[in-house]
Amino acid sequence: MRLFAILSALVALLFITALVVGPAGITPGTALRALIWGDAGPLSLVMREIRLPRAILAVLIGASLGMAGAAMQGYLRNPLADPGLIGVSGSAALGAVLAIQTGLAASFAFGLPIAALAGALFGVGLVLALAGPRGGSLTLILAGIAISALAGALTSLVLNLSPNPFAANEIVFWMMGSLSDRSMTHVWIALPLIAAGSLLLIRLPRALDALTLGEDAAAAMGINLTRLRLMVIFGTAAVVGAGVAVAGAIGFVGLVVPHLLRRYVGARPGQLLWASALGGAAMLLTADLAVRLILPARDLKLGVVTALVGAPLFLHLIYRTRREGL
Repeated sequence: MRLFAILSALVALLFITALVVGPAGITPGTALRALIWGDAGPLSLVMREIRLPRAILAVLIGASLGMAGAAMQGYLRNPLADPGLIGVSGSAALGAVLAIQTGLAASFAFGLPIAALAGALFGVGLVLALAGPRGGSLTLILAGIAISALAGALTSLVLNLSPNPFAANEIVFWMMGSLSDRSMTHVWIALPLIAAGSLLLIRLPRALDALTLGEDAAAAMGINLTRLRLMVIFGTAAVVGAGVAVAGAIGFVGLVVPHLLRRYVGARPGQLLWASALGGAAMLLTADLAVRLILPARDLKLGVVTALVGAPLFLHLIYRTRREGL
């Protein structure tokens, strides 16, 4: 309960900070008054149409990526697992890239998020078809890697054949991930899928805890492994696909946060789910604040900041795993 209280307070503090910090030069008190009691003036519009949806998306996407990472690591029993391992992120990115390249994103307001979600669902369908309904964890990982590689290759092909340098430039920047220029429309697009995926993942603590004893022991305890596998895959696909659809590709949150918090929950995968959700929200809010405060005039991308934090930790994990294996 102490960890829950600390993380909840941290997320609340960062959320309020994200609301009151910005280039408009509004004092914190004025900003919060404009948000809560303001009229239709410019201050209220800045707070309600720019800062509020950006902060809400940071919480939603960060929490969902953290929870999905904890679920994947618990199911695969591998601390190096990541939501992108099952190919959802790459497939969603490919769908969005096709929408930008074909002009669908420019001609239809919801064209890009819908194309990204369609790509995520198609990628999950291919992973399930390759791994089979009763395939093991190793088969699932291999299928995910294959789909990720295929989606990455097709994305590179689209960029390579793009006749329009402006579209190629837009694709490259979109793939870096960002929460700037997002509105409440993006929140309403992502919220239903993130809620549905989170409801699937939050029901997994008992099954994930039982799985630490091995698949045979978990099955003997009454855990339906096929149902567990489908809940992990569809839950992860829903939250990651929704996040990529509205904010682009933001990596390393699902890898870094569960690893940092595992020691504080006694290495219990079930307890790690909610802790990683709060930790993911805190990490993405912090990264977004860093984007806004560091080089504010250069449009630093959110995915670049999370990668700069996550990549060194990933290398540390690999080094420690190798050392423990010697």
